[in-house]
Amino acid sequence: MATLALPARAAEPQVPVFWDTKERLAKPDLSSLDRLRFLTTTDFPPFNFLDAGGRLSGLHVDLVRAICSELGIADKCQIQALPWGELEQALQKGEGEAIIAGIAVTEEARTKYAFSRPYLQFPARFIMPKDAVFTEPLYSKIAGKEIGVMAGSAHERMLRDYFPNAKVVTYDKQEALFSDLKKGKIAAVYGDGMRLGFWLVGSDAADCCRFAGGPYLAPEYLGNGLAIAVKADNPALADAFNYALHALSVKGTFAELYLRYFPVSFY
Repeated sequence: MATLALPARAAEPQVPVFWDTKERLAKPDLSSLDRLRFLTTTDFPPFNFLDAGGRLSGLHVDLVRAICSELGIADKCQIQALPWGELEQALQKGEGEAIIAGIAVTEEARTKYAFSRPYLQFPARFIMPKDAVFTEPLYSKIAGKEIGVMAGSAHERMLRDYFPNAKVVTYDKQEALFSDLKKGKIAAVYGDGMRLGFWLVGSDAADCCRFAGGPYLAPEYLGNGLAIAVKADNPALADAFNYALHALSVKGTFAELYLRYFPVSFY
């Protein structure tokens, strides 16, 4: 399990960086490309969704625009939303050249797709009442403390394995989990940082709590994060996306997009 080298003041905007600024990637030549159509869905907010005007919006939509601008092919780029179950077939039939919709990067998936490097990962986080927040290292400080987590989740397995001295309290419903945290029945909640971040800024939290410690990255439990998928026989296009994503990270463009959709960072 890896912990990003970021300050523990998780209430302040922190931006994840997954790219080495000193790395030099070759700029791709996509001048022969007639079209670059990205396929996505409409049901994965805040990454892709329909806004109040019915327009396709979200982090992925803005990221596609930034990628195409960086590659100098904005006039050739398109983005189309389809039902999740139709994405793979549409790609294989040539109805699009890339999928940006959160396809899990697994060994099985690699037989169907070539992937860019991950541009965002989902860390596990603790949240605690503001007047009782612990700082790192949390390993010894939560020993004997009751920590709430969703039953049967990857986060439960991770919590038990990496914080064996904590008293794990499992829940079947998130409402009960958060209610007990606000009532002081448990010392902390452990779970998906992105979802916990949305709860922290919502009305139900009533400004009770904040992130503590972390973020904790563990691909063996939580997966490899978000990447762009292309046909397995087109790794050169995935490499082109790597060039653009690296450049957007170095220039700070990705940070701007990330904080636009996650003003309370889950890192």
